[in-house]
Amino acid sequence: METNAKIYVAGHNGLVGSAIVRALKDRGYTNLILKSSKELDLCRQADVEAFFETTKPDYVFLAAAKVGGIHANNTYRASFLYDNLMIEANVIHGAYKVGVKKLLFLGSSCIYPKLAPQPMREEHLLTGALEPTNEPYAIAKIAGLKLCENYCRQYGVDFISAMPTNLYGINDNFDLANSHVLPALMRKFHEAKLANQPSAEVWGSGSPLREFLYVDDLADGLLFLMDNYSGTEFVNIGSSKEVSIKELALTIKEVVGYEGEIVFDSSKPDGTPRKLMDPAKLTALGWQAQTSLKDGIAKTYDWFLLHYESLRGV
Repeated sequence: METNAKIYVAGHNGLVGSAIVRALKDRGYTNLILKSSKELDLCRQADVEAFFETTKPDYVFLAAAKVGGIHANNTYRASFLYDNLMIEANVIHGAYKVGVKKLLFLGSSCIYPKLAPQPMREEHLLTGALEPTNEPYAIAKIAGLKLCENYCRQYGVDFISAMPTNLYGINDNFDLANSHVLPALMRKFHEAKLANQPSAEVWGSGSPLREFLYVDDLADGLLFLMDNYSGTEFVNIGSSKEVSIKELALTIKEVVGYEGEIVFDSSKPDGTPRKLMDPAKLTALGWQAQTSLKDGIAKTYDWFLLHYESLRGV
């Protein structure tokens, strides 16, 4: 990407989008197009097409999405399916119509079958049933990467897709009801520490295995793909390291400095038993993650502490 190119980051206020903006600015990109959801509703096709006609960006990072953890995915099933389908269809088609040079679509590891072989490779897509609790979100994300694949095939555009593993970091969602497991546990343990609670509850048995990627590592990987990859096949982005939810909870507890007991509530859903992505395709291109889980959690907690008072209003 040329440093003076017009780059539209859809979803720039979110966890991933804000990390992409940080990475672009750090590398000297200044001609960024940023619109909040209040300024541009990506679910409205006419508004999106008018936006593209007016701005005509050279490159697009499609990081906008309706996201959440197990509870949110399972509760707002129709919203997760509809909103994500509309966002991706409108942005991808709008980018095509105005001749965007390259677009990168962000998916999610939940697109893979619930019982996919481990580690999960790109070819495992659509080989089995999805995890029921987040099936609507996963179907929407599969549709997005298939849109990119088939716009490439039909129209010859350079629209690529990246599938990140579980993400965390600066600017995450720390809402206890709707966030993912890592930020939810960080806030829960922090508030248990402040209240001197003797114990803190964690959903599930603690046995599922998960892989986590620090979001600034993801942003670095996405810029690498924009400069080094073109193709119809999507690309996994992960850390290649997995940890049990119990181990994750103990690590967060240590970083936060909470001294109470962790109680696992096995009556709550565990979700997929194991999710480890195989990033061999990206590794072969010359990229790999640099931030360890504990270091990433420490950086995230430092940011959390700085913004805790405002986050309490979430």
